Amino acid sequence: MSDGIWVIVEVTDQKPKKVSLEALSLARRIANQLGEPAAAVVLGSGLGEIAAELGMYGADRVYLADDERLASYTTPAHTRVAADLVRSRGPRLVLAGYTVLGRDLMPRLAARLGTGLFTDCTGLELDGREPVFTRPVYAGKAFSRGAATGSPALATIRPNVFGVQAPDAGRTPEVETVTVELGPDDLTQVIREVVRQVSARPELTEADVIVSGGRGMKGPENFPLLEALADALGGAVGASRAAVDAGWIEQRFQVGQTGKTVSPVLYIAAGISGAIQHLAGMGSSKCIVAVNKDPEANIFKVADYGIVGDLFAVVPELTIAVRELKAQG
Repeated sequence: MSDGIWVIVEVTDQKPKKVSLEALSLARRIANQLGEPAAAVVLGSGLGEIAAELGMYGADRVYLADDERLASYTTPAHTRVAADLVRSRGPRLVLAGYTVLGRDLMPRLAARLGTGLFTDCTGLELDGREPVFTRPVYAGKAFSRGAATGSPALATIRPNVFGVQAPDAGRTPEVETVTVELGPDDLTQVIREVVRQVSARPELTEADVIVSGGRGMKGPENFPLLEALADALGGAVGASRAAVDAGWIEQRFQVGQTGKTVSPVLYIAAGISGAIQHLAGMGSSKCIVAVNKDPEANIFKVADYGIVGDLFAVVPELTIAVRELKAQG
């Protein structure tokens, strides 16, 4: 019998990432349809406290691999522990977020297990008892549906697509401690230091609101206009490749085929023409608002709302309007 639907949980600052809770909520729904358990896999050190939270979001069981050697993510060690655990228990499906960590770990896990991997999934449903995955292809211009031929099926899901279910405080998961066995070949990478930039804004891939700027921003000195609107909306700041290549903003803010893939509730594109490479990274946004002085700009073809005008006049007015609405409660 299958050990159910698993989620490899990604943790930042002792808290599960939002995309991991989205994957766990999805796992819970699929597990309910199959009549099988949903489980969370936590690889790290000193993370036992998050087990109760994972239970509230759908985990029947939490597999906890608690070891100092797993305190920081390293490819060989985490792949070895995850592969050993999957082999020993035999889940039907293993999910993870389509994040930097997920993109690194899951392909290697698939190779170790001799099975396939569906990446950047935006849909998952059952055909009988077999999972069927939907994912964008050709830079988001089409969608592909497929079923796994190997076992277990592996998939990464796009953040902000599947949603997080309401937590159930009455759920208490079973916690099983996993024995960690690592050899010299698994410890070839050592993280000496982790340097982070602290920001009050949400992480780009998990933000519900993103305000992005492109070539129309004309220079780095104008990005504070977008920052003001993002802060008023409680969102993050993004950018097109053109703005990044020009050196106006750091690459970590880039949205697009060669940047980050995002799916916010609201995406505001200011001075972005709408090249296909950019659309591939934000096309699944729930609501797209475009601000561009060129009425023929490609971005208007995908926008839900379009404002033809000078962004240097429009964006400050939007910021003022948002602040006034918030002040009214």
